[in-house]
Amino acid sequence: MLNRLRPALAKVVTPIGRTLARTGVTPNVITVTGTVGVAAGALLFYPRGELFWGTVAITAFVFFDMFDGAVARITGKTGTWGAFLDSTMDRVGDAAIFAGLILWFTGAGDNALLSWLALFCLVAGVVISYAKARAEGLGLTCDVGIAERSERLVISLVAAGLHGLGVPYALHVGLSLLAVLSTVTVAQRFHVVHQQSAGRVAS
Repeated sequence: MLNRLRPALAKVVTPIGRTLARTGVTPNVITVTGTVGVAAGALLFYPRGELFWGTVAITAFVFFDMFDGAVARITGKTGTWGAFLDSTMDRVGDAAIFAGLILWFTGAGDNALLSWLALFCLVAGVVISYAKARAEGLGLTCDVGIAERSERLVISLVAAGLHGLGVPYALHVGLSLLAVLSTVTVAQRFHVVHQQSAGRVAS
């Protein structure tokens, strides 16, 4: 759903990408730096219960990570390796966010429900990504889903940030919503791949 905002975001990201490109920094360096920042923010702040400041740090590096694609297009350094690295680093960053939450709620945060919800969302996110990658590896398309990575990030970070500010049940609502939307997305991807594969058998 948030993909519809990409044209508007491009108007902001592209000029910054041009500035970064003039410094000589490569898209892959930006990708790795963004992921390291996200993971550091999640694993340093979240396990200590500092959910607001952890969310601020993560969000800053998530936006930073948006510039790798712009720099790649401007410098003409797009390619298979860059696409592979970007997708893989996204998975690392997502895992770090939920791992940080799980560490807090299984430790001093002492909330079994939220720890299980965070674990479910982590696993569901992996399945969503794997389903698309596996489908594309088989020559199929799998671009459907009500909750792609952008939506999942927004929901999880907003919920964690609000929880860190003391908003009651922010994470309960956010993670529960994310769990439902992730489950629907998995079902959507299974359905579209099943349709395509059935069509191939029929032909």
